[in-house]
Parts: sequence; structure tokens; C-alpha cells
Amino acid sequence: MAQPILFEPVDSPHLVSFDDSFKIKKAPTKFDDDGTKEENVALLDKHVAKLSKLQQLLYADARYSVLLVFQAMDAAGKDGTIRAVMSGVNPQGVQVASFKSPNSEELAHDFMWRVNRKLAPAGYIGVFNRSHYEEVLVVRVNPGYLDAQKLPRRPAKLDDLWEERYESIVAAERHWARNGMVILKFFLNVSQKEQHKRFLDRVTDPDDYWKFNATDLEESKKWDSYMAAYQAALRATSKPWAPWYAIPADSKSYMRRAVSEIVVATLSQLPLEYPKVPERDRAALAHAREELEAE
Repeated sequence: MAQPILFEPVDSPHLVSFDDSFKIKKAPTKFDDDGTKEENVALLDKHVAKLSKLQQLLYADARYSVLLVFQAMDAAGKDGTIRAVMSGVNPQGVQVASFKSPNSEELAHDFMWRVNRKLAPAGYIGVFNRSHYEEVLVVRVNPGYLDAQKLPRRPAKLDDLWEERYESIVAAERHWARNGMVILKFFLNVSQKEQHKRFLDRVTDPDDYWKFNATDLEESKKWDSYMAAYQAALRATSKPWAPWYAIPADSKSYMRRAVSEIVVATLSQLPLEYPKVPERDRAALAHAREELEAE
């Protein structure tokens, strides 16, 4: 049985199991015990403060890196969640990458190439707003996108192609974990009803017009296909070293609180420590202190 590498997955009701039994229809979009907005905001603030201290330790320790992956349907709240959870950290130690349709250079390489280029170095927190999972989600629902990829070989059955990509993803993430990367993946699970409500808010508020794209509604019409793609991807790639969490997303305040809680609980497991000052340098520190105190 697969074993954790750097940390034990947080025991959360939203953890996607590692036994291929995940069923997206049973994953709630609204959690029964989601608290009030005031309670969630207070807990988010508490977790953000802890994350700020952990990030400082992570940066100073410089042995581990972090990758937070966010995947969701449109209007689920990826941008707002990333902004809220990372609001207290030093931006100097964070790298955020947003993956849209691949450009010509990216299409000339394998599907993992563009994300490999964006992995954060040791000491940093990396955030992927969409990710390599687009290749088994959006592309699976819209297989016509494969034509632009000019694949050198294409299995006769498309299901075989997705299985191959799951294998590549699992292998890559295990390699990253073995080399010190803490990987946490969040599926922000919004209901179609709530999604359409947010779409309506966008098209009725002039300040939010820019957030809406007509293709968003067209993709929403493929909801069942997307849910099937998410279920298959999460089943195949939720591993102890790179777990998926299906976070209820109909309540934005609960979603942000839950993500922050999982991130903090995970990073708290790492044996982070500040660098030790060599003995030869301590005398210089003592001398500097004496000078400063004498001023």
C-alpha cells in the first residue's frame, strides 16, 4: 500500500480516499457544520497568522518546498481563496502560476513541461491556479483540443490516454515529494446552482462584467461530463504524498477556512528549524550586541 513521504495527510472529512472509492455525487458542496461567516473569518485569520510564521520558518530552513494546487469549475472561488489564504505571507517567498490554454511553445513539449518550469524552489510556497490536471479535465471533456497537441502516438481508446496521463502525474508528484515538495491539491466543489447564481451576479454588476466569459456558460452545460472527469482524476491521483481534498465551495467563507486549516495542519508536521549559527560566529554576535547596547 502506498505510504506518505513527508507528512501524514490531514484527517479531514474532505480528504479524497486512496482506495479509488471516491464518488463525486456524495461529495458535499455545502458542509453541514460549516459555521457562521463570522466564525469562519475568525478561524481563517487565526490560520493565516500561523501560516505566516510557518512560511518564515520554511524560507529560513530552505529544505522543503510547497505546492498548493487549485482546480474547480468556473466561479467556484479559486482566485478569492488563494488571495485569502495567502494574505498574511511574505510575497517574496510565494510563487503563483495560472495556467490557461497552452501556447505554441508549450504545445511543442509534453503536457507536464509547462508546470515543471513553474515549480517553486526549496523554501518557497508555490500556488497553481489550475494546473497539469487541465489535461485530464478540460481536455478530456473537450478531446478536440488533442488535435493541437500533435501527439506522436495516440491510443486507439481515449480512456487509455487518460490512464497514461494519470500514471505520469502520479509518478511526477511522487518524484517531487521524494525531493522535498509538500503537495496539497484542492478541488473546490461548487454546485451548478451556486455557480449559475454567481454567473448572474457577474452579468448584473458592471464592476464584475470582466469576470464573465460566454464560454463559461457553455462549459457549464457539460457539467455531468466534467463531474465524471473530476471523479476519475481524483480517484486515480489522490495519494498519501499528494492528497486531494474536495472542499465544499458553496460557502466561500467555509471554503477558505477549510483550505487554510489543512495547509497549516500539514506544514506544522514538518521538522522546520531556523539555521544554527556556527560557534565561530557567535563571538561576533556577542560583540555586536555589546556595541549596540552601549550606544
